[in-house]
Amino acid sequence: MKILLKIAYDGSAFLGWQYQPDRPTVVAEINRAAKDLFGFDCDVTGCSRTDAGVHALGFCATVSERGKSGIETHLSPERIAAALNVRLPDTVAVKSAAFVPDGFHPRYDAVSKTYRYLFALSPERDPFLAGRVYIPRRRLDGKAVRLMSEAAGYLAGEHDFASYMNSGSDIKDTVRTVFFADVAEKDGFAVFTVTGNGFLYNMVRIMAGTLLDAGMSKISPRDILTITEARDRSAAGKTLPPYALYLVRVDYPDDRLITPDQAGKSDRQSGCGKAADHRARK
Repeated sequence: MKILLKIAYDGSAFLGWQYQPDRPTVVAEINRAAKDLFGFDCDVTGCSRTDAGVHALGFCATVSERGKSGIETHLSPERIAAALNVRLPDTVAVKSAAFVPDGFHPRYDAVSKTYRYLFALSPERDPFLAGRVYIPRRRLDGKAVRLMSEAAGYLAGEHDFASYMNSGSDIKDTVRTVFFADVAEKDGFAVFTVTGNGFLYNMVRIMAGTLLDAGMSKISPRDILTITEARDRSAAGKTLPPYALYLVRVDYPDDRLITPDQAGKSDRQSGCGKAADHRARK
């Protein structure tokens, strides 16, 4: 069995998830804590590669013994989560742990991922929002949020999202399916929520910048259709900063998770969400 971790982290403390020699990354912290806990080197595989500054509330990653398909431990998932947290910095927390089959892959077995991008409604500077929320140049009133919400609706469905991919990416297949996209006012913020079977490099941040253009009446909501059909990065809005982006959750089909009976112990639940839909592509 492998161990599936659900992880939250403050992205401003790291240069992203993926390992970089002599650089602060989330996976390096998880690797260090796992080795200290289990007494041997581990392979830690993430559900995606979040950029520097991007935060996570429900990032998923598997842990196995280095060079092996799984891991052997007498610890329960609850104790694993608690023991790892003792060994992690305050900027990283394991929210839960679960056992999954040796063949489980946190990226390729995912059926959907959900991201949020947070906009402040007021353009006034706020030191308590710095590094957490995007502050626009003009106030986002109710009309602006409604325009952004209408524009977001045109992102739903299966499309070629090349217009919303960083121009430096070498990804060839740019077709993805967005299951849900909306912007709503909540707790004093305009919250862009998007769920899809996969996302291109910088896709959510470019979508957020394009929706902001709709909210500022620089484009009409229906212009999203033309922008998407163009399959041209220059047609979409600017790439907004990473610090207001959050990976909220990752969903997996039930048949890829180990039940309490299969694990032979009680109270073991998935570290991440469950679903039974399309497989994620990135």
